[in-house]
Amino acid sequence: MDKRLFLIDAYTLIYRAYYSFINNPRKNSKGLNTSAAFGFTNALYEVIEKQQPTHIAVVFDPETPTFRHEIYEEYKAQRPPTPEDIKTNLPYIKQVVSGFRIPILQVDYYEADDVIGTIAEKAQKQGFKVYMMTSDKDFGQLVDDKIYMFKPKRSGGNAEIWTREDIISRYGIEDPRQIIDILAMWGDKSDNIPGIPGVGEKTAIKYIQKFGSLEGLYNNLENLKGKQKQKVHENKEQAFLAKKLVTIKTDAPITFNPEELKLTEPDTEALKQVFDELEFRSIEKRVLGDTSISASQGDLFNQGSKEEPATEEKSQKEEETYKNIETVDHNYRIMDSEENVKQLTEKLLAVDSFCFDTETTDTNPYNAELVGISFSFAAGEGYYVPCPPEQEKTQHLIEILRPVFESGNKEIIAHNINYDILVLDNYNIQVRGTFFDTIIAHYLLHPEYEHNMDFVARQYLQYDPVPIENLIGGKGKKQLSMRQISPDTVAEYAVEDADVTWQLKPLLENAMKKSGVYSVFQNIETPLIDVLLAMERFGVKIDPQALYTYVDELKNKIAKKEKEIYSQAGVEFNINSPKQLGEVLFERLKIVQKPKRTRTKQYATGEQELQKLANKHPIVPLILEHRSLVKLLNTYVEPLPQFIHKRSGKIHTIYNQARAATGRLSSTNPNIQNIPIREKEGRRIREAFIPSADDRLLLSADYSQIELRLMAHLSGDEHLIEAFTDNIDIHALTASKIYKMPVTDITRNMRSKAKSANFGIIYGISAFGLSQNLNISRSEAKQLIDGYFASYPKVKEYMDNSISEARKNGYVETIKGRKRYLPDINSRNAVVRGVAERNAINAPIQGSAADIIKLAMIDIHNELQKRSMQSKMTLQVHDELIFDVPEEEADILKELLTQKMENVVSLRVPLTIDTGTGKNWLAAH
Repeated sequence: MDKRLFLIDAYTLIYRAYYSFINNPRKNSKGLNTSAAFGFTNALYEVIEKQQPTHIAVVFDPETPTFRHEIYEEYKAQRPPTPEDIKTNLPYIKQVVSGFRIPILQVDYYEADDVIGTIAEKAQKQGFKVYMMTSDKDFGQLVDDKIYMFKPKRSGGNAEIWTREDIISRYGIEDPRQIIDILAMWGDKSDNIPGIPGVGEKTAIKYIQKFGSLEGLYNNLENLKGKQKQKVHENKEQAFLAKKLVTIKTDAPITFNPEELKLTEPDTEALKQVFDELEFRSIEKRVLGDTSISASQGDLFNQGSKEEPATEEKSQKEEETYKNIETVDHNYRIMDSEENVKQLTEKLLAVDSFCFDTETTDTNPYNAELVGISFSFAAGEGYYVPCPPEQEKTQHLIEILRPVFESGNKEIIAHNINYDILVLDNYNIQVRGTFFDTIIAHYLLHPEYEHNMDFVARQYLQYDPVPIENLIGGKGKKQLSMRQISPDTVAEYAVEDADVTWQLKPLLENAMKKSGVYSVFQNIETPLIDVLLAMERFGVKIDPQALYTYVDELKNKIAKKEKEIYSQAGVEFNINSPKQLGEVLFERLKIVQKPKRTRTKQYATGEQELQKLANKHPIVPLILEHRSLVKLLNTYVEPLPQFIHKRSGKIHTIYNQARAATGRLSSTNPNIQNIPIREKEGRRIREAFIPSADDRLLLSADYSQIELRLMAHLSGDEHLIEAFTDNIDIHALTASKIYKMPVTDITRNMRSKAKSANFGIIYGISAFGLSQNLNISRSEAKQLIDGYFASYPKVKEYMDNSISEARKNGYVETIKGRKRYLPDINSRNAVVRGVAERNAINAPIQGSAADIIKLAMIDIHNELQKRSMQSKMTLQVHDELIFDVPEEEADILKELLTQKMENVVSLRVPLTIDTGTGKNWLAAH
């Protein structure tokens, strides 16, 4: 018999288990969330039963930092804290593993990946077949003749075993070890590993296929051209740093003793004890001898769950697999002739409501061509209209369907409807009707979750849609476009999307009504769809030449700053390297006696630390300025011209309604929300945004201090209300109250500190946080905050009440009923709980501000249409709206905006706006 060793990446299973039950967590009678332990146990037992390993181990990450943190301070720095419910499940999970008499492997300073890699290499040499149970793509680099990736099965499917040949085929490479070089170039956002900017997976694979390795790429730079060559050249050190970080060690300090890893009979008493405590009755029967429930029913990823304690009946029900296209009766038809499409059109015109979905060649709707359109208006039924590559033929079919989309009297359902509507714009179809976007509905119900269809379908229908990967295949060169797949194959996938979305609609609608967010959906988010579509279609014009000129200016400034830094340092070094920078600052220049170090003992050179050291040596402000300029260049100024659309000559940013948990809009391609405006250099970018014609202007309308006004309204504090009602300078007034002196005696510095306190309080800032922001002592910061609360006592009362209500209800809400759920508000982890408490304070304020500007946008859009004005709303950035207006309409529009924006809601304090016009955005703001 083959020696089969299974090495299980513990946290892969634990996290998958936890999130598979995220909507309906399993709880025992004591209220303990047991989701992670339940799913992990099911998956572990299934491996033992079905795969029959001879040897097995479960591998955990250490609780302390690893060598990668030492190499790179920011490694995994953006990862959120481990959810509290996972932490409480860990001891039980380890008890389960011990009860099965399976060794737990864990090595300080090394990640589970490195332990698995080391054991796998050693075991292979001793004739074992090694299966690394993980879904982490990084493990592909370890796959060898007798080392395989065992990917846990997705709902409704089977586990995947990736061999050496599979890896080579999937990536189009010669050796699995080349995955290291692909990852080094590509980077890894989830682990915060920098790669080469502008190099994605496809480009990385192309480079490996051409040059063989990262080293080969840099030995052949002369074969690259233009900006591509420049990016690769400039980021050499970063790329090789990434290579160190993504390389899984195979020499971790751990021995391989086959006897210790041999699978033996479990400790039934120990398992019974932990199963009883967790109330895993069905698992206990299965594992400890009762075979009435089959192992296949217990798959981690194939069950629903209930919040009540699991009864035997419920447990069996919960362990059913997800439904899928192979197990559910369905009738999907391909309408592949003109006559078929005419028949479908008649059917669609006869119904009041239908769901549709587009299949296209591109994720950017402005570049997308239709491959097909699917429709559904009854559960389990649907139709697919394939669209040929010849545009005139597709246009002819679309013309037949035009009355369906343009009738205006249908309820039209879709998942991310804006995308589908913009795609149809390319065929001169103006979609009209009552819209229901399931992605927005799910977002309002679960603002913190994913909203992709697969996730929503599993959550609400216990149904697992066909993954798109099943159609388009592997990555890189192996990946197909939708055009290359037969219409028969596409039809099943496409119609399933429409069918699933159709079935989701009533469930999500009822859930919104039950949870109290339906009014937000009906009165804010749905009417906003038309507004955003109009803005996206019109776009905004930018002057690329102004940006190219600015690029040259910035590069010159960066080069000058580098020389100044080298002069101060007395040596040239990589300014972007935390290690080299730390050595220069603290070993060569010795700017402080006891420099702060990171937890990996490396010198701390982050932004906040350098800000605190700005007055210690002239080199520090220069470094901060250099960083700011480099970020400005790489993140904003250079990329912006690339987003100019060839046909329109404008930028058409895509607004996301279902992204920010607070309710604010975000945008992509490009992200205009994050264009920096605080610093002079950042504001220069706004100069490049210009009107669409010479006889037009840009007009900016910006809410004045809306969040502070909302704090006054929500807290009911008389002093704040009076200040805004009487139009008093709120920051000067706050300074006057804190420092106990007349407003006339307040200095600019005092007002600035009071301003930081005013805005910081909204975000639940601590004395420590305020001291960091203002570079003052913690005691002075505490005095500021204490003085603030003494001046505005009802603000403190509001904050305490917000936290108290969140603890009681599990959520807070805006003035219009938008909810922000805070599952960690009662966490025993102070850091995790603190984040939730700050959100409890801020979410009603920031969310209400988002509601207000969205309502204003709807009113303004409708009024512009009603008056047949030529002014166009073109951008929304936080509390500011930007319009492209004919010069003769500017004054009329200012009056309209003042009326609509200042009266959109009734608060205890007045809302006010600031307006301005100009030949560019900066001049208008």
